[in-house]
Amino acid sequence: MPELPEVETVRRGLAPAMEGTRIARAEVNRPDLRWPLPEQMAERLTGAKVERLRRRSKYILADLDTGESLLIHLGMSGRMMVSGVMLGDFHLDHPAPLKHDHVVLHMDGGARVTFNDARRFGAMDLVRTDREAAHWLLAGLGPEPFGNDFHENYLINALKTRATPIKSALLDQHVVAGLGNIYVCEVLHRAGIDPRRQARRIAAKRLAQLVPIIRQVLSEAITAGGSSLRDHRQADGELGYFQHTFRVYDREDTPCVTCGTTIRRIVQSGRSTFFCPSCQK
Repeated sequence: MPELPEVETVRRGLAPAMEGTRIARAEVNRPDLRWPLPEQMAERLTGAKVERLRRRSKYILADLDTGESLLIHLGMSGRMMVSGVMLGDFHLDHPAPLKHDHVVLHMDGGARVTFNDARRFGAMDLVRTDREAAHWLLAGLGPEPFGNDFHENYLINALKTRATPIKSALLDQHVVAGLGNIYVCEVLHRAGIDPRRQARRIAAKRLAQLVPIIRQVLSEAITAGGSSLRDHRQADGELGYFQHTFRVYDREDTPCVTCGTTIRRIVQSGRSTFFCPSCQK
């Protein structure tokens, strides 16, 4: 599942083609993705101007001048692809339509934005912009890692009574929005914290240190275009490269880059956790 860096990378790739530009024509080629698409979606999008492109947690939001926002969730296999624009000195030509091009936005000026999703685990919806916080996919989300509401005192208070493992606590989207399995593993290794430790049993000073580490790991991943393990592509079709700098994730039975101890993999709540049993206490 794409995490915050992958989604933010896609948002940044879409922005030059979408922000400030009107949707000349919208094609909606099926009635549903993971869930049913909104009624008259093509008609509601056609002619609308994209005023701003934002990210909330793992969702992209395109604010329209109609008072609605297009909510986009990539899911496990969804891709947002841009064509008909310049990328540096190169022009991204329009590819031939593909079988799983479910939603296509023809933008004024010739750009084309295509949502392709072979397994249809992604989702799209139209929501009133002034009511988006109540949308069932967005309601109750915790603060953004780069936002002012995410700070040392907030995280200490959010975790000080949690009896769950710190790995599970950081994956809880009510605690902090956008973190997923890959980046929590990487964060905990840099912090030297064992993913199995109960959150409430970790000293406040160590919990506070997680805030800058979370921001640093996410920033590095965004700069690298995210992590491409299976389906993730940037909006121009390029792969992300952060997976080449993983310290622990997906590195079972290889030496720790810090101390040389063999990286272990365990399962927590049905997900693989990778950590160094020597560095992380």
